[in-house]
Amino acid sequence: MLEVNALPGPGSAGRGLDGGVHADAVPADAAQEGLSIAEAARRTGVSVHTLRYYERAGLVVTPVDRTAGGRRRYRQLDLDWITVCTRLRATGMPIRAIRRYAELVAAGRGNEEQRLALLEAHRAEVVARLAELRENLTLIDRKIGVYRGRLAAGDADRLWAPRPQDGAR
Repeated sequence: MLEVNALPGPGSAGRGLDGGVHADAVPADAAQEGLSIAEAARRTGVSVHTLRYYERAGLVVTPVDRTAGGRRRYRQLDLDWITVCTRLRATGMPIRAIRRYAELVAAGRGNEEQRLALLEAHRAEVVARLAELRENLTLIDRKIGVYRGRLAAGDADRLWAPRPQDGAR
């Protein structure tokens, strides 16, 4: 059983594993035959190249179905998993770590503690980056306040500007 089966059922339209929006639901008729790679790319918001890369890199937990002619056909399960991968990647998780997570999920039950440890470690890194971003945003907000104040007071020319030192060119 794959972890993406944890997606909420009917009545939770568009809500994913993390409570966020997941890939557009595949209509029942398309679910039977699957979606082309172009349609899967459109629904997941990643490029066709990225979909192929995820498959080659071992990030996809189940083999993507193929037509008799060898063309990929994506199911809702595939789209939901790709959404998980793209969210993890967007938060800075290295491909190596996503691959390890995919391997654990694909292996099935019995390794949930390892999955949890991997996700908790990544979460701690994301929280640290968010704290750094907040700190940087505070500095930016302070600078904006200074500029607004000086412009409103009419003495913006008093703002600091570097001056070449005497004799320097």
